[in-house]
Amino acid sequence: MNDQIRAREVRLVGPEGEQVGIVPIERALQLAADVDLDLVEVAPMARPPVCKLMDFGKFKYESALKAREAR
Repeated sequence: MNDQIRAREVRLVGPEGEQVGIVPIERALQLAADVDLDLVEVAPMARPPVCKLMDFGKFKYESALKAREAR
């Protein structure tokens, strides 16, 4: 997430799921900062890795809710 991503360039997916394209990591981090979102690596084994702009706290909360409902 954010500065922990080590790839030089990433395939970026926007907050609404739209494909932004392959961009340098610096540009992806700047775009995330501009819209006040986190850059989250969703497919680290892909080449280049796939990252998505999202609110990580909200994503984590919604994932926990879905897991609770599934029980």
